[in-house]
Amino acid sequence: MSRGPVIALVDGEHHPSAVRDVLDRLDRERGLAGVIFCGGEEKVRAGALAEAEQHYGRPLEVEGGAEGSLRRLAAGDGRVVLDLADEPILPASAKLRLAAIALHLGLDFEGPGLRLSAPRYGVVDFDGPKLAVIGTGKRAGKTAVAGHWGMLLRERGVEAVIVSMGRGGPADPTLGPSAASLEDLVEIAAAGRHAASDYLEHTALAGVRAVGCRRVGGGLAGEPFASNVLAGGRLAASLEPDALVFDGSGACIPPVEVDRTVCVVGDRAGALAELGPYRLLRADLVLVMGDDDDLPAAVAAIAKGDVIRSTMLPESTEELPADARVAVFSTGAERPRDVEPTVESSNLARRGALEQDLDRAAAERCDVYLTELKAAAIDTVAARARREGARVVFLRNRPVGLEGDLDAALVALHSDAALHRDA
Repeated sequence: MSRGPVIALVDGEHHPSAVRDVLDRLDRERGLAGVIFCGGEEKVRAGALAEAEQHYGRPLEVEGGAEGSLRRLAAGDGRVVLDLADEPILPASAKLRLAAIALHLGLDFEGPGLRLSAPRYGVVDFDGPKLAVIGTGKRAGKTAVAGHWGMLLRERGVEAVIVSMGRGGPADPTLGPSAASLEDLVEIAAAGRHAASDYLEHTALAGVRAVGCRRVGGGLAGEPFASNVLAGGRLAASLEPDALVFDGSGACIPPVEVDRTVCVVGDRAGALAELGPYRLLRADLVLVMGDDDDLPAAVAAIAKGDVIRSTMLPESTEELPADARVAVFSTGAERPRDVEPTVESSNLARRGALEQDLDRAAAERCDVYLTELKAAAIDTVAARARREGARVVFLRNRPVGLEGDLDAALVALHSDAALHRDA
């Protein structure tokens, strides 16, 4: 149980006398920082809310809805939001929406059988802009956006170091090889390490310096159970770059304080269900991927920053011969528009099915294996390509705005962070 004064959520489906008894006890035991009335009138007679102190023993926050009331009270001395409301006034979806707001405001959230703590973010001592790319789920395009951001900054004379975290990252924060080659990655795989980790993707495909970190677990609000990202950030800062870009992992958020955050939305459930809104609330810019026409508006109703509908354009990192027999391997991304593959596989992250696709590529005498640098790309696809005498080429996904200038927005976000740092 969290310590400190409580902001209580109540409803009109409970009789005021029952609620008052509980509020009195909470006031004695923990202190009350405010009471928010969430709606309902089954057991509240007309006029009772106007005489709240008579019926509840204290004033109630009624105007502006529960979300607005919570934001107002968060400026006081409350430390935890305590849910005393119930169905149908406050169903599970509404409770989690309020929990997301509470956690974003630095408050814990409690209810019967539920306790959520606001994630804690460490500090990396660094004078330049600290930026972050987070996602609402796996395969949303977050790593591609982080690498693209690093490339955009480099083109403008700003040297960034990307700090990546992943389920297969190194035990100790590791600076990736400069412009990692296929040979570098094969050697890493031969040493028993994950050779398609995000930090290696950044160095190999974006040509941006990157530090690899690991994490285990991911809470509902994106907090890892364990990670070495804070140490990785300090390693990156010691390289004296102009900016740091922290790259999240799946729906997990890098546990460090940053100046500006981009959130990449992959689908409706990840963004809007459960504690997905917590990630939107943290974002200064949201990139909505996919073909859900109504999702950008739904996201914009929650997010504080700009929302840009976006997509990923897959492209080969090398020119392919016109007569090449190409096998494409991905985690589900579209193939480049100028490639007509002989074999196409979306099973890069499903190793059992991938083996069958590799057998097909061999049977079709494919001489180019075009692969995303993810999952089993090196230890399985590249290894098989070498045995078959085929060439390995990497497939890169480039983020572009469909309704808005994505590149300009990313550059502006860095400039805004730098400006506020200097101020």
